[in-house]
Amino acid sequence: MKKVTVYTGPGCAFCNAAKKLLIRNNIPFNEINIAIEEGLREEMIKKSNGKRTIPQIFFDNYHVGGYEELRVLEKKGELLNLIK
Repeated sequence: MKKVTVYTGPGCAFCNAAKKLLIRNNIPFNEINIAIEEGLREEMIKKSNGKRTIPQIFFDNYHVGGYEELRVLEKKGELLNLIK
């Protein structure tokens, strides 16, 4: 299974929705709160080719995008195949 990483921030409703979606699908993930440590936001922006919004979600090095992109993958039935 691919390593799932979710960049989040405090008080972010879309971040919470993304985490709930992953939990609902029994997908373990690593959460990185960009507010905790200086440099994490810049790391996220670099990895996501300039995306500044949260959440930003990755399956290994594959950039999924944000919550909406994750939700679409679930709706299409492609989510579980992508993390294998």
